[in-house]
Amino acid sequence: MQSTMSSTPHGLAASLLRWDIFCAVIDNYGDIGVCWRLARQLVAEHGVAVRLWVDDLSRFVQLCPQADPAADTQAVGGVEVRCWHATFDAGVEPAEVVIEAFACEPPASYLVKMAGRVRKPVWINLEYLSAEAWVEDCHLMASPHPRLPLVKHFFFPGFTARTGGLLREHDLLARRDAFVADGRASDAFWHATGFVPPPADVLRVSLFAYRHADVRGLLQAFAGCGRPMLCAIPDGPLLDEAAVFLGRDALRPGDEVVAGSLIVRVLPFVAQPDYDALLWCCDLNFVRGEDSFVRAQWAARPLVWHIYPQAEDVHLGKLDAFMARYVEGLAVDAGTAIARLAHAWNAGDALDAPLAAVLACLPALQAHACSWAARLAAPPDLAARLAEFALDRLQ
Repeated sequence: MQSTMSSTPHGLAASLLRWDIFCAVIDNYGDIGVCWRLARQLVAEHGVAVRLWVDDLSRFVQLCPQADPAADTQAVGGVEVRCWHATFDAGVEPAEVVIEAFACEPPASYLVKMAGRVRKPVWINLEYLSAEAWVEDCHLMASPHPRLPLVKHFFFPGFTARTGGLLREHDLLARRDAFVADGRASDAFWHATGFVPPPADVLRVSLFAYRHADVRGLLQAFAGCGRPMLCAIPDGPLLDEAAVFLGRDALRPGDEVVAGSLIVRVLPFVAQPDYDALLWCCDLNFVRGEDSFVRAQWAARPLVWHIYPQAEDVHLGKLDAFMARYVEGLAVDAGTAIARLAHAWNAGDALDAPLAAVLACLPALQAHACSWAARLAAPPDLAARLAEFALDRLQ
């Protein structure tokens, strides 16, 4: 499989292809984060024209500050961003490749136009990332429309060769390595967020999680771990619980509060490129959802995943499936420690002992995070696999 699609054996130039990506913003940032990253990569690396349809531009603007939340149509980063209104323009012509992200079906009038094309568009449902074994059997599964002459294919991101891979720009790891090798880059990041660089002996942790997370319990565990720590929290809903723990009425970007050996810094909400830098600056990253979860793996730092909650604790099974893959090759004590902390963080259990165990194994976990990222980077990335699949279907 080729990692670039500038030409194909079928003679169909990728530069002539148009893609439509539909995104319904559900959990504030995860869905649009994935779609925005995918759209930019398809344009930059695969020479296709992309329209990104988003139903909540206010959330999009937080990830992409240069965008206009009031514009129905705008060009940002080489991508045509369109506001997906409830009343959809029936005159919109479908693209050759149509991606519905996470089962947000395109508008009915758009589907009818798809069905009316002589060459039917490639219709892909880009699913959520999962490490569960059943994903391999469902990847690329075809699903005929019940009324229209259209076929949708399910495309599952994943961690094995029989899945769709993970989003990764071609130069991401080189940029990461250059940042880490440059002793001034980390200092520049902290200055850009309004803070001085932390002392070298301080353990740096980033915290991004869903609103229901036990933020107070985690900060208490940090404060009582017996070593100096800095916890960087981007502006968002976690600040309410952090303020309660710190005895403050509220927290705002730029605040720095000390609680014993713990320093809590409130960062401004960071755009996607700056979030990578935050991950690279830290020794341990608490991340959530899908987009930040994947970026934390490419950061080659130990991570703790806060997974999107589901009824009857279904999400804990998904968490365990990932951890079972992630700890392969780790020493038993380190693997057990990181798995226990991840499970406790998601289940709302006590965090002091699991955190202490992880900190005791941190050098081994750091080495493993590097080898894990290198292993994941060996096969083609998600955008490359999507481009190849679409071009194969259009031959």
